[in-house]
Amino acid sequence: MTRENLSPELYRVIDANLNRLKEGVRVVEDLMRYLHNNKELSKKLKNLRHLSRYENIDALLKHRDSINDVLRPTSESELNRTDLKSIIIANFKRAQESSRVLEELFKLYDAKDSEKFKHIRYELYDLEKEVIKLTSNSK
Repeated sequence: MTRENLSPELYRVIDANLNRLKEGVRVVEDLMRYLHNNKELSKKLKNLRHLSRYENIDALLKHRDSINDVLRPTSESELNRTDLKSIIIANFKRAQESSRVLEELFKLYDAKDSEKFKHIRYELYDLEKEVIKLTSNSK
């Protein structure tokens, strides 16, 4: 399978997971930047967010159908955040899960992109540990 013959549905999956990955990373990045003033962690997160891209943005936008997303309404569990740590954990998990979906999908036609998203996922695992430690120590 090549990029040129991806189905509209696969483009939607890629688009949704790229957005989810970047959004999750951005939430944690902003907390490290503005709340903790941590330049090192903010920069690492920003670099990962910038690495999380797909060249054919036109195809993603052409097939985006967020209005008809069957899970668009917010679920009850998404509203259940008790503190900043729970927000950080939820957003790391969101980003990690999305990078795994992208890693798997790109195995179908681009091993280099698949490896890129695998790298991002493992970086997120390491950063999660660092950020949680920092957040726990700052109480």
